Amino acid sequence: MFSTALDFLLTTVLNLLTMLFLLRFYLQLCRAPFNNPLTYMVVSLTDFAVKPMRRFVPSWGKIDLSTLLLALLTQFLLQLSLLWLRDFPLGLAGHSAWVGLIGMSLLGVLRTSLDVFFYAIMLQVILSWVNPHTPITSVLNSLTKPILAPIQRVLPMTSGIDFSPIIALIFLQMLNVSVIKTLEAQLLLLF
Repeated sequence: MFSTALDFLLTTVLNLLTMLFLLRFYLQLCRAPFNNPLTYMVVSLTDFAVKPMRRFVPSWGKIDLSTLLLALLTQFLLQLSLLWLRDFPLGLAGHSAWVGLIGMSLLGVLRTSLDVFFYAIMLQVILSWVNPHTPITSVLNSLTKPILAPIQRVLPMTSGIDFSPIIALIFLQMLNVSVIKTLEAQLLLLF
């Protein structure tokens, strides 16, 4: 019972931390306005790790590699902790287990990236109904534009209704269920 509670706690905390690192990464990549309460909160919550990591891992152009690496390391720590809680013999495991661990970490980052965009689009849709002039609207627009703009070019607004968020949400969930889950099942065979 204790290991189940610890499993839940570790999964929740480290997945939230991964989401914060990835949100910061994508906000910088999409050039979202940083004078916003949402962006300020994300930066404040992640500065404890990002600032020291930037001393060792520089940015590559406009790509913040240190933040992306922190997201990957957080997922690696999560996968390693979950295996440890399940009494998996890592010391006796071969190279395939370590390859599987790295693969599961990469998939965790990809899954969390899809979640970041999924929740950003959902929040943008809900806020457009409730309060379209909220301060975080500009951040959400910057974050979701790379996904919604190509869909909007193919599927323009119909009678003043934008169906691109629905298409994007279906596509993101389809990727999560079909591609990520299939790859995850294949990687679990290495353990």
